Amino acid sequence: MSKEKYTSHTGFVKTLVAPCGMNCWTCLAYLRNKNRCEGCRSAGTNKCKHCITCSILNCDRLAETTSEFCYDCRIFPCKRLKDLDKRYRTKYNTSLLENLAAVRSVGPDEYIKRELEKWHCTSCGGTICVHRGFCLHCNN
Repeated sequence: MSKEKYTSHTGFVKTLVAPCGMNCWTCLAYLRNKNRCEGCRSAGTNKCKHCITCSILNCDRLAETTSEFCYDCRIFPCKRLKDLDKRYRTKYNTSLLENLAAVRSVGPDEYIKRELEKWHCTSCGGTICVHRGFCLHCNN
C-alpha cells in the first residue's frame, strides 16, 4: 500500500488498527506472503484463527462503544487488555494501551502518520514487523 492511502483514508484505521490497539499492518500474519491475514476487522475470510476467536474483538462491550476501540469501553482497561498489553510490551517492545491513547488523543490521521514513520523500513520502504523487529522484505 502506498503512504498516501494510509494517510488520506481514515477508514484505514477501522480496518487495520484493532480495537485493542494492535496495528495489524505491522503484524507478522498481515505482512507474510503465504496465508496472509487481512486484519482482525476485515470482513474477508482470510483472518488468522486468533483474530477470529479473539475475546477482545468479540467482546460485547466493544459493540457498545461509538469508536469501536477499547478506549471507549466503560471498564477500560479491562484485565484481558492489560494482559495483552503486558505481553506486547515484554515480548515486542510496544504498548497497545499507548497505541490506543495516541489514537484517542491525536486522532486517527495523525496517529497513522506517526506510526508509518515509526514502522517504515528505511532500507527498502517496506514495513518493520512488530513480531520480528525487522523488515520481512529486506531483513533489515
